[in-house]
Amino acid sequence: MKIVVDYNLCESNARCVQAAPKVFHVDDKDQLHVLIETPDEDLREAVETAVAICPRQALSIVDEH
Repeated sequence: MKIVVDYNLCESNARCVQAAPKVFHVDDKDQLHVLIETPDEDLREAVETAVAICPRQALSIVDEH
C-alpha cells in the first residue's frame, strides 16, 4: 500500500491526522506531511479511514501488487 496525496486539493485540515496520526502530520505552517509513505498492513484501516474522511478527497491508496 502506498499513500498518494494531491497537494493541489489538500487544505491541511488535519482530518487525516486524527484518523492516522502515525502516518500523517500537519506542521505549524499548515503543510501536510506523510510520515510513512508505504505503511504496513496493520495501519491499513486507519489509512482507509483517513482517505474516506478527507473533505477534499486529496488522499488515495495505491496497492503495489
